[in-house]
Amino acid sequence: MTVLLYVLGILVVAVGVVLSIGLHEVGHLVPAKLFGVRVTQYMIGFGRTVLSRRRGETEYGLKLVPLGGYISMVGMFPPAKGGGRGRTASTGFFNTLVQDARDSSQEQIQPGEEHRAFYRLAVWKRVVIMLGGPTMNLLLGILFTGIVLTGFGVYQPTTTVASISKCIVPATQATTVCRSTDQAAPAANSGLQPGDRITAIDGRAVSSWTDVTDVIRTSAGTAITLTVAGTGGERRITVTPASNTVAVTDANGAPVRNAAGTLETRTVGFIGISPTEQLTRQPATAVLPAVWNNTVSVGAVIIHLPQRLVGVAQAAFGSAPRDPNGPISVVGVGRVAGEIASSPEVPVVSKVASLVGILGSLNIALFVFNLIPLLPLDGGHVIGALWEGLRRSIAKLFRRRDPGPVDTAKLMPLTFAVAILLGGMSLLLIYADIVRPVTLF
Repeated sequence: MTVLLYVLGILVVAVGVVLSIGLHEVGHLVPAKLFGVRVTQYMIGFGRTVLSRRRGETEYGLKLVPLGGYISMVGMFPPAKGGGRGRTASTGFFNTLVQDARDSSQEQIQPGEEHRAFYRLAVWKRVVIMLGGPTMNLLLGILFTGIVLTGFGVYQPTTTVASISKCIVPATQATTVCRSTDQAAPAANSGLQPGDRITAIDGRAVSSWTDVTDVIRTSAGTAITLTVAGTGGERRITVTPASNTVAVTDANGAPVRNAAGTLETRTVGFIGISPTEQLTRQPATAVLPAVWNNTVSVGAVIIHLPQRLVGVAQAAFGSAPRDPNGPISVVGVGRVAGEIASSPEVPVVSKVASLVGILGSLNIALFVFNLIPLLPLDGGHVIGALWEGLRRSIAKLFRRRDPGPVDTAKLMPLTFAVAILLGGMSLLLIYADIVRPVTLF
């Protein structure tokens, strides 16, 4: 049964990935057809075609490796000279690469349909087409995040005590196991019991765990009175918080480290209690802020991608630990989904919410990644179109000759290099996710 659930988790995410890719390409396809561009192919995946069907002028199909997709629009690149046919390439690999791209683009244009070439569209139309894919991923990310937050909710701490520490363990201590020399936690002998619900502190009502911790952390050395409701009814307990060194955490609750990699800490009041957590539905107003936070997190990973990949390589080929917050491949995402689906410790509702949340995060990652301003990514095509619009606007302002379309085919060597780097990165992440995967349990 555990194996079947593991496989089911992988299949759910795999289907979600394929659908996300397919809808990403729909985001390109629909505006392209609306603007009159001839689209010859709509394909999900790469490699050999598994099945396809032609409808009108477009072939729709599924390829062997469904880890990407594309639509083929005629006239992606302008000819070398204004409006003319492509010239024969000069010697050299990169020159040939550039000219082949131009020739292939021109050969797709049928006689009498020159106006249907992509490069002939107005700049804003090209931008709309290229942003259609990432926008679709953003909308899917908002949808899945909204389902999780408003439909299932998120686990939030309550004012009910879940467990009580026996001792005080500073964040700088290597082990969390109590030693004979460790100071006893103030709550250990105070009379507090797991299951007690804290309703007030020093006579002031509390409604959240943050209300409780805010008072405790600022009351080191000062006695406080907790009003608690338990199985024996309401009672009052006096406890004096001790000073303890704890880790500084970010908005996501992750420990913060300085530039040298050292854990940042601070001294606060501590009594040694932890809260129970309850699944709480969030209002619709919480969805967009959550999506924004996820987008910022993905952007931070991309900005520090070279450094993160070094860490992945050190983990894959050495003994360094794998960063759970670092980049992972589709294989890694599938393994995480399988772990969640097969874990006996996770309730069924939480499993479903987690899998939907994974799809939401995946679509946000696709949205951000595709906006990177490098060809062959969508962001590269957007930058090319905007640069052309800027050049033409400047020429018009100073009454100069129209400079014509930007010859993005000249960037084919860079595109080739980026494609190699992306392929190498994917292989590294897949290998690391096989030999040193990120694990949750």
